[in-house]
Amino acid sequence: MRTGCGLRDSLVVSATDTKALIVTAVERLQHEVPALGQLKLVVRLELPAKHGHAPIWRVETPGPVVSKDPGGDARLDVSVARAQFNELAVEGNLRQWADAYEQGHVKVTGDSAVIKLLGNVIQRRQARSRA
Repeated sequence: MRTGCGLRDSLVVSATDTKALIVTAVERLQHEVPALGQLKLVVRLELPAKHGHAPIWRVETPGPVVSKDPGGDARLDVSVARAQFNELAVEGNLRQWADAYEQGHVKVTGDSAVIKLLGNVIQRRQARSRA
């Protein structure tokens, strides 16, 4: 991931750009973990920024179908600081997303069975990539 001036400074944060970044992030993860592409799931994605604004997005898979919506039907709530999300969406691989989760930069709450399922799928994929 880049730091300093560069990606973070060059991204325009319009709703259209945010939607495209979300699609990019989901597609990259689905490419790395094909089982995620088959999972039918609605996620409420919160992207808090430094200035306190925290837009909420509804992300539905498969697809992804992304809309600026509170995601009342979401089974998972994911919160990622906007700057961190920008970097992960464009450059992050599964390992980097997992590291960000383990370090508390990506917070996931919601249906414990879904969280456990995703954790198992991701751990199996990581184990295969190390072998």
